[in-house]
Amino acid sequence: MASNKTENTSSILITGITPYFLERGVLWFEEHLAEIKKKAREDPWWRTHTIFLEAGGRLPHSPFLRKISDMGYVKVGAAEHCGEFAVRGGVVDVFPINRATPLRIEFKGNTIEGISEFVVAVEAKPAKIALPADPTEYERLWLAGLKSGDYLVHLDHGIGTFRGFEKNYYILEYAPARSGGMPDRLLVPRDRAKKISRYVGFETPTVHRLGGTVWATTKRKAREEAKKLAEELLAVFKKRARATRPPYPRHPEVERELAESFDFVETEDQSRAIEEIHADLDRERPMDRLLLGDVGFGKTEVAIRAAARVAYAGAQVALLVPTTILADQHLATFTERLGGLPLTVAMLTRLTPKRDVPNTIRGIATGKIDIVIGTHRLLSKSIAWKRLGLVMIDEEQRFGVKQKESFKNLRAEVDILSLSATPIPRTLSLALSKFRDISLIQTPPHGRLPIETFVLPFSKKTVAEAIAVETKRGGQAFYLWNRIENIELVRRELEALLPKSRIAVLHGRMREREIIRVMHEFRSGAINILLATTIIENGLDLPAANTLIVANASRLGLAQAYQIRGRIGRGEKTGYAYLLYPPRALTEKGKLRLRALKEAEGLGAGFHIALKDLEIRGAGNVLGRQQSGTMNRVGLNLYAQLLGEALEELAA
Repeated sequence: MASNKTENTSSILITGITPYFLERGVLWFEEHLAEIKKKAREDPWWRTHTIFLEAGGRLPHSPFLRKISDMGYVKVGAAEHCGEFAVRGGVVDVFPINRATPLRIEFKGNTIEGISEFVVAVEAKPAKIALPADPTEYERLWLAGLKSGDYLVHLDHGIGTFRGFEKNYYILEYAPARSGGMPDRLLVPRDRAKKISRYVGFETPTVHRLGGTVWATTKRKAREEAKKLAEELLAVFKKRARATRPPYPRHPEVERELAESFDFVETEDQSRAIEEIHADLDRERPMDRLLLGDVGFGKTEVAIRAAARVAYAGAQVALLVPTTILADQHLATFTERLGGLPLTVAMLTRLTPKRDVPNTIRGIATGKIDIVIGTHRLLSKSIAWKRLGLVMIDEEQRFGVKQKESFKNLRAEVDILSLSATPIPRTLSLALSKFRDISLIQTPPHGRLPIETFVLPFSKKTVAEAIAVETKRGGQAFYLWNRIENIELVRRELEALLPKSRIAVLHGRMREREIIRVMHEFRSGAINILLATTIIENGLDLPAANTLIVANASRLGLAQAYQIRGRIGRGEKTGYAYLLYPPRALTEKGKLRLRALKEAEGLGAGFHIALKDLEIRGAGNVLGRQQSGTMNRVGLNLYAQLLGEALEELAA
């Protein structure tokens, strides 16, 4: 870190880490400096949460350090991030939240000898290389934003490293032909750009050698694996292609009642998705539609409209969800929304009392139950359906392909509606979309505001301030701590820090009845802070919960953190997400995740996050363990292409 310049301004401001100040940008502090200085003289709160420095001014060294700490700043070895400070003898480095760069304050006794900015030494990021003029549609979609050092897959030559452009050629660098030799280079003409694709996978790939046999063998095995999967999928698709069922009748009075009882205004995308599903149900061919929409964009309401039409026509509806918490919430939502209709809604999960399970299974078999919401329990062979008409799969990315196809094997003419916010990556969806339709909900609900995200070092003062602000506006907060073994210790620390708060704990090792009880109390407002693990990740809709504090955000996967952040800001109040990290234990991958989350503050970033997560840590199980291993070797894009080609060849 090197000193950059000496400040010439007469007064330099450092503000405390409070929600009020975090909401303001750097420019705001510059424009209101005189007003802030005046308030600091007159108002005790402003005086407590601000410091004004002047070169040559008198300022006792030790009291200054105590005040910086009291204002929420965390002492570290090197102040590289907002909210940190470091001390080396008479030199104090501090990175104020109201400045774009950190400050170096040099003391001589109790006098400030000098104040200067300095630049944080960070690892240089590869520069983005703009596409040449007049890019093709393929280049705009799949090759835009390339950086030198990115991995590309050439259909004929394998995985290489992108090194930029030379006139109208992509430059790919391959492994040297011999030890100690220079890397081989391949120039790919732009008119053959479709031969190359980004490598998206679950691990750092092996760069191939030009002219070797390894790539040909790898690609042949990948093609064989893709063909096997295509045969399995096509067997189901062909069976469904021959399947017919009578169109479901429409009931305008039911549709009108549901539309009028909806508490929100339908977005244009919601209305379009509802009509697209109605059009599917008007046909004799069974529906297979993927409903994509960011967290909180109203997919559940679309699903309710579809379920109502099918169930009202006398067929049964199954809603498959990944967790019991989400099943319980959907049960409450569906029961409330469909309460005025003569329909029976039930739930079947591990939470269902043993004495009630036989009655529920019997009700499914006899057709007395119209809509069943459940977890993997619905996939059990013991479940027999009287007349299964529609299967809806929420958080579809949490289920494997074979799990999702199991309902189709039960009854070829069943209609399928899959819901997802961060779906399996786009390229694979495109390969499969030849056999299914897609509806997109890209516009947020009316009045929805982006979640303001703050990435800061962990500080108890920050936690206390954030929860105090949320409590003052009558809201609730999530405090995420993802280690069950010491979560009770964290609870006691929070109770000592926030003695007036009502705190409850939630994690996956609790009995499921207890989990549901805690969630009901939180939903009712009896609890105002929910200390939880990532069990809160999926689908919860709690409009009063608008502050999220993640105690160690760098340890979460990116897509997971994005889903958890989607639990707040679902009403008309701004949501605040505090992604806190331990300054001395932040890994490089952790930095990348936090930076990506901060950059994805805007609404509707689910697709971007899904791909970023693959790029950063390569997690997940897209098609099953066997297929994932194959995708690692050739990259997701090429695997999707091979799968698409196999499906086309077999379907011909």
